Order: sequence, then C-alpha cells, then structure tokens
Amino acid sequence: MALDNRKYSNKIYWIGSIAAFGGFLFGFDMAVVSGILPFIQKQLALSPGQLGWFVSSALVGCITGVGLSGVLVDNLGRKKMMVVAAVLFLVSAVGCAFLPNYPLIILARMLSGIGVGVASNIVPLYISEMAPSNIRGRMVTYYQLAVTFGILVAYISNAIIVNLETSPSDANWYHYLFSQEPWRGMFAVGIIPAIIFTAGLFLLPESPRWLLQKQKIDQGMSLMKNLYGQAEAENIFRTFNSIKTEQYDGGSYRTLLNKGVRAMLLLGILLPLFSQFSGINAIIYYGPTILNESGISLENSFTSQLIFGLANMLFTLFAIWKVDKLGRRPLYLIGTLGATFSLLLTGFFLTDTSMNTTVLMLSVLLFLACFAFSIGPLKFVVASEIFPARIRGKAMAMSIMVMWIADAIVGQLTPIMLSSFGARYTFWIFAFFCLIAFVVVYRLLPETKGKSLEVIEQQLKQHEEI
Repeated sequence: MALDNRKYSNKIYWIGSIAAFGGFLFGFDMAVVSGILPFIQKQLALSPGQLGWFVSSALVGCITGVGLSGVLVDNLGRKKMMVVAAVLFLVSAVGCAFLPNYPLIILARMLSGIGVGVASNIVPLYISEMAPSNIRGRMVTYYQLAVTFGILVAYISNAIIVNLETSPSDANWYHYLFSQEPWRGMFAVGIIPAIIFTAGLFLLPESPRWLLQKQKIDQGMSLMKNLYGQAEAENIFRTFNSIKTEQYDGGSYRTLLNKGVRAMLLLGILLPLFSQFSGINAIIYYGPTILNESGISLENSFTSQLIFGLANMLFTLFAIWKVDKLGRRPLYLIGTLGATFSLLLTGFFLTDTSMNTTVLMLSVLLFLACFAFSIGPLKFVVASEIFPARIRGKAMAMSIMVMWIADAIVGQLTPIMLSSFGARYTFWIFAFFCLIAFVVVYRLLPETKGKSLEVIEQQLKQHEEI
C-alpha cells in the first residue's frame, strides 16, 4: 500500500507520533533510575538487596505487563491497552515522587514496569497495523527513536536536577522535590510526558485491522477510508477477506505451531534474544565504569551517559531513513556483522594499554551505530509484521517477553562476566552472539518491505517465499 495523498499520509504520521510517545515514556522510565540510585540509597539507607529490588521490581512488572497484554490486546483492542499503559505510567510517576516509604515506592515501580511491558508490546503492534506498507518500517522505528530520546531526556533532566540550587526559603514542594530529596524530583519530571501521552491517546482511533478481525466491518471500513482513501481501503478489505482466518484456531497459541508459521515464531524469539545478548546494556549501564577502568577519564558519569545516549538516538535516525528503502534484511545483515566486528575491536582495545583511548571510544560508537540502525529497532519492525492477524497480539507479547527475560539475564551476568573473564572476553562473548544473529538472519529472515500485512500473512499461509 503506497500512500501518496498528503492529506491521508499526514493523518497517519500524526497518529504514529502520538502512539510512539509511549516509547519515550518507556525510555525515560528505564533510564531515569540511573541518576536516582545514589540518592535514594543514601536517603532511605537501603541495603544492597533493597537497592537491587528497587531496580528489578520494575523488570518484574515489565514481564507481568507483557504477559497480560498478550492475553488482553486481541480481545480488548490496541487503543484500550495503550490507555492502560499510559495511566499506569502516570500513577507510577506520581507515586514514586510522593509516596512516603520504600514498600509503597516499590509498588509504584512495579506499576511502572507493567506499563512499560504493555507499551513495549502494544505500541509497535498498533503503529504497524495503522501504517501504510511503504512507510511501515520507518513508522515502527519511530518507536525505537522515541525510546532513545526518552533515555537522553532522562539523562539531561537528571543532570539538571543535580545541579539545581534551592534554599529552604523556596516553596516547600520545590525545595522538597529538587533539593531535600532530589530523586523524587527526577521521578516527578515523568509526570509531564505521562499526562501528554494519556491525553493524546484519546485522539487516536482503534486499529481498523483489529476492528475487521472482530467483524466490526462498517467501523473498520469507515476508518480505513478516512485514513487511506476509498480505493486503498477496499484493496485492504479484499485481501483481508481472502485469508481463511477460520483455520487459525480462533487465535490460540496453537496457531504458532502451524506449518509456515513455526519459522516465524523462531525468528520472533531469536531476534529479541540476540538483541539483548549483543551487549547493548553492558555499554549503556556499565560503559562509564568499564571505560574509566580502561584509562579514559570523563568528567563524570552523566557526561558519558549523555555521549552514549545521544549517539544511540542519532544512529536510530539512519534506520528511519533507510528501513523502507534498503529493507529489513540488508540492514539486519550489515548491522549484526558490524556489531560483531566492533565488539571484537572493543574487547581487544579494552586491555591494550598502548592503544589510543580515542580509538576505543570509536569502536564503542561503531557498535552503538550498528545496534541503533538494525538490531535495536528492527526486532520490533519484524515482529510486528510476520505473525498472522488473529495471533499477532499474543505472538508479539511472546517475542517481547523473551526480550525482557534476556534483559534480566544479561543484567545479572554482565558484572559476573566482567569480574570472572575480564572486559576483553566479556565483549568477545557478546560478539559471538552477534555472529550467531547474523547467521540466523541470513537463513530465516524474509524481506517484508513494501508489502501489506495481509499479503505477508497470505504468503506465509501458502508457504511461499516473502
């Protein structure tokens, strides 16, 4: 589906931009904690175990949220679940900023995690179903761009709050949030985007493809005509009607074991798995420590976070530029091969004291570039395209669940690997997984650019090459 009429395409971009704001909240919520930890540990006198639970409680919420969204999204619809995520973000931000004690703050963190989990599944799915095929990859990648922008804004707002000067004579709430207990102010900043996202969602329509799946034909067709024009709406409906959806077991998980879909299930599991095993979190969260131990002197941890956060966001723009021109498969192959090479270089440079530290920084930035234009965003693009319509919500949830579980595993194992094997071999292990990802993509990933979701589904059912 190529949408050349500017009147229609502007509507789609507007819808996609509002929905992608859920990615901003995702990125902000996960990154803001990096600046909060030293303050809340001191303020509440947290033990190492309590501090660890403060971080991981949100991850438990993420896994819970993904599981719930997989069950509910195909029954209740995409828009309602995004509203649920937005409200959870808002309640959590208010709770973390103002709740009086550790147990209640943990509860708020878990609510935030549930919101993140729901959003990480629903938002890419919704954008994929709303977008025309010729810009679908770009629009789904907006979600990843919003995530990286949220991370960057969290780093910037943390740095600003740390440097704010207040006095007890200031307004009580201002002094309390930004001086007496600045970690609360860092959380409170998230209230603003949460309100914006919640309000914006009420302007969005439900996914017309979900309406068709639920046999709400008149509503779905009316919405598609408004979004895409009469001719394209009828074309989508004809293709949708030609698919024998009754063979999909009512949208049960058994569908994923059908011939022609099993390979897509394997791909939907392996891509997010390798995304986390690429070592991206080792760079983002442990990067400043690793670089400082290797002889690179940065002014402070905020400076290094800003460098990596800005690089991650800027390189994601390349994916937006090329994903619908070059296609998913070429970008993935180039990105996984480039990530393998850059991680091998990084591991070598980390323990070579004679090497110029600028070269080490460049090798890390090369990895971030390869991740940001391929491995990072394209797992969402591919997962939102390859699954049959009736099972798409559940299958996406399974794919994103794997991502969060892998995230937890890498988060726990990275410090252990750094301590046991050293930085060089740790990064070479990550390089090995990127190489496996290259092989998997080469053997399993079809090209889906420029094809409607209905055509992709139809061809998969017929066991044809996409």
